[in-house]
Amino acid sequence: MTDNNQHTPDTAPHNPQRRTLFKAVGAITAATAGASLLPGCGAEKGNASKQNLGFAEIPHGLDHRHHIPEGYTTDLLLRWGDPLDAFAESFAPEKLDATEQARRFGYNNDFIAFMPLDPNAGPGAGDRHCQSRNSERGLLCVNHEYTQPHLMFAGYSEASSIRGTSDHHIAVEQQACGHSVVEIEKTDEGWKAVPGSPYNRRLSLTTEMDIVGAAAGDTRLQTNEDPSGTRVFGTVGNCAGGKTPWGTVLIAEEGFGGAFQGDPDSVADEVEAHNHHAFGISPDNRNWGDYDRRFDISVEPNEPNRFGWMVEYDPYDPQSKPRKLTGLGRFEHEGFTLVSKPGQPIVAYGGDDDEHQFVYRFVSSGIYRPGEYPHNRTLLTEGTLYAGQFREDGAGAWLPLVFGRGPLTEDNGFRNQADVLIDCRRAAKLIGATPMDRPEDVETNPVNDCTYVMLTKNTKRAEGDENAANPRARNSAGHVLEIVPPGRDGERDHVSDTFRWNTFLLGGNPNAEDPAKRGAYGQQIPGAISAHGWFANPDNVAFDTYGNMWIATDGCESFGFHDGLWAMATEGDLRAAPKHFFGCPQGGEICGPEFTPDGTTLFVSVQHPADAEHSTFDTPLHRWPDNDPTLPPRPSVLAIRRKDNGVIGS
Repeated sequence: MTDNNQHTPDTAPHNPQRRTLFKAVGAITAATAGASLLPGCGAEKGNASKQNLGFAEIPHGLDHRHHIPEGYTTDLLLRWGDPLDAFAESFAPEKLDATEQARRFGYNNDFIAFMPLDPNAGPGAGDRHCQSRNSERGLLCVNHEYTQPHLMFAGYSEASSIRGTSDHHIAVEQQACGHSVVEIEKTDEGWKAVPGSPYNRRLSLTTEMDIVGAAAGDTRLQTNEDPSGTRVFGTVGNCAGGKTPWGTVLIAEEGFGGAFQGDPDSVADEVEAHNHHAFGISPDNRNWGDYDRRFDISVEPNEPNRFGWMVEYDPYDPQSKPRKLTGLGRFEHEGFTLVSKPGQPIVAYGGDDDEHQFVYRFVSSGIYRPGEYPHNRTLLTEGTLYAGQFREDGAGAWLPLVFGRGPLTEDNGFRNQADVLIDCRRAAKLIGATPMDRPEDVETNPVNDCTYVMLTKNTKRAEGDENAANPRARNSAGHVLEIVPPGRDGERDHVSDTFRWNTFLLGGNPNAEDPAKRGAYGQQIPGAISAHGWFANPDNVAFDTYGNMWIATDGCESFGFHDGLWAMATEGDLRAAPKHFFGCPQGGEICGPEFTPDGTTLFVSVQHPADAEHSTFDTPLHRWPDNDPTLPPRPSVLAIRRKDNGVIGS
């Protein structure tokens, strides 16, 4: 961003500390010259900070427990294998079969959506439920990203489970991934699940789903089982997601390529062969295709094209059929999150979680009309998908991914809009979008109306390949960008095809010698960040009612301490000055932070606890959360509360 003294709403003001901070960052100074680490969204309000982070920070650490600040408590809400039906059988992995797993909470919980329940409304009344903002009873909607047989079942090593998983255990795995809907309620003893609730539901790899949008029915989505190209069984690789104001939930399909086996070079169609290589399909992948033949590309070469989408479903209607939204593109979705303003198009932001991939925006053709459920359900099926271009001077543009425009023509191998959406990565590269350092969660702050991009890392970025938006070669610590659409707080124009952007922070230790690991945080008050305030590898993000940012990490153990949750202001003197709030048990990753509407409960997912070298079901590194010698480590969802029932973080 160009320095000037014009304090316009969509640009950052001049700041005399900017040059000093960049000098401290050292080798990345020149690369980041277009974007300030200090000022940004909301800067027109001066130093009027909205932060309200009064909790006692926890230290960096690494052990077999989870950690929270003094004055807080956790409820162990859901674990892999907990029953969703009203039956009393205890969890016993050695007795688990596919039918039993389909009735239980899935594995490796990730994204969480809390959907309030109105006690006076029944199934199907999503609008009423959402508007109730009930913070003591609701539906917890949780993704299950992937399975790990060597930690789930006896007798496997990590190596032997890749190609040697039994048919029996593959069937269990296919029921353990996907998504869970669980009714929960706050009691005098804390948060509890409600087994047997009519809302409780599992979405797995045997759940029938519709395919909708511009690519639906295309020949590249047609298979022997579904010659229509409009119906598919299941969802997999479910990472992050989003929520809609009309009461539906969006879940992402990220690492779907690993579910498929086969040699892409054996596929006759050259386009499909390249496509399968791009998503990591290999003969060395998991042996699911031996059990379920559609996961073998030599049998069904089009089946992978039916995965890699965003899925929308209605948690308030247990009989409703989920649908895959092809208009939002096909890639390794981290998630899509919505900006919903009455009388305006819906705008959805998302990232493709891989090195040198892109940030995306979808703008609906229709406008959002509160309370009009049938109309609003069409908004994510018709619209335009864009890829982001982050320019060196701090300006940015959204470039449309539309067949027939620019290079997206038959001359470059695109037959129609379906091809553009199926081969979204290739299309985004051709139109000149900026390759990023693993864009994961992309969410909009409801207070300042700016959008934040979590860039986890990119150790594949070579020297000389840096740019202003991705300033570090071999970036092992990640960073966060701030997208500033035109306008003022709460009134920003997310439909505009142009924006400004800032580097909000650079992950890593501020005192590291290696530039790839050296952090930079925007504190304007000396000592605002403690020795435990820095972190690395930002992944998921959430915002509280004050507009504070809460970042979940994935990779801090390579820096010597646990992954966890860090909170920080996005405005004022303490902008981008993190405080450490939560620490995972060793081997675990925190995902899906989600607040209740009143801000008094924070739900978090801890996935793959005890995931470490030589750690298996038979000899685990530890047995969190049960610490029971008869049970393995179990991915779990925690509900974090203040002991005095106050607002989290304050």
